[in-house]
Amino acid sequence: MDLGIVIPCFNEYERLAFSVFEKFLNQKNEISLCFVNDGSKDKTMNTLEKIHQINPKRVHIIDLKKNLGKSEAVRVGMNFFSINNKIKQIAYLDADLSTSLEECFALSKKINLETKFVFASRIKKIDNNIDRYWYRFIIGRILATIISKILNLPVYDTQCGCKVFNSELIPIAFGSSFVSRWLFDVEIFFRLKNHFGAEKLKYFSEETPLDSWIDSGDSKIKFSYAIIIWLDLLKIYRTYR
Repeated sequence: MDLGIVIPCFNEYERLAFSVFEKFLNQKNEISLCFVNDGSKDKTMNTLEKIHQINPKRVHIIDLKKNLGKSEAVRVGMNFFSINNKIKQIAYLDADLSTSLEECFALSKKINLETKFVFASRIKKIDNNIDRYWYRFIIGRILATIISKILNLPVYDTQCGCKVFNSELIPIAFGSSFVSRWLFDVEIFFRLKNHFGAEKLKYFSEETPLDSWIDSGDSKIKFSYAIIIWLDLLKIYRTYR
């Protein structure tokens, strides 16, 4: 397989688009999907089992009985592909498909001998369709600017939920548990930077503006987390500096 896509799921029963996954699997024979059910309390597993039946050899389900947070769900899935499958590129993507499967697949085509890490960016341009709630955009830009300063890297959008890696990077980026349940994307950049150095990381990385991104309007992050997110950032900074 050329590409493995990890999709973390927590109470996604009403948002998992069976027909979209079915169409994508039928059109793209070179991809595999790994859904990680992160202790969902609804009927998420029912839908995942139906998706699994589309192609049992290319659709994998990991059922975590306890909710461990998005960071651990993604990490478990990324390591599953890294350890158990001979896959060249491994990506993760949000279950609501705010970034489409097709765009994730297109990003994977940018991975080559020189480019080992490609991540999507929600840069609004005249020729794309980036639809975000204004308040999320404002809060997101403030957070992104601070994160860029902390990382000391010229990254516009660390938090977009679509990133593709050459499989050799997985043990470095996902080898150990993350400090934060939600800001693990920042930790990925820190881990890669600390391992390779800033200049080499910039050399083999590419930030790519999306053609389309639609805000789902149903964030799984509780409002109270907005208060402690800054403590999470401080914890991350102290861990990786």
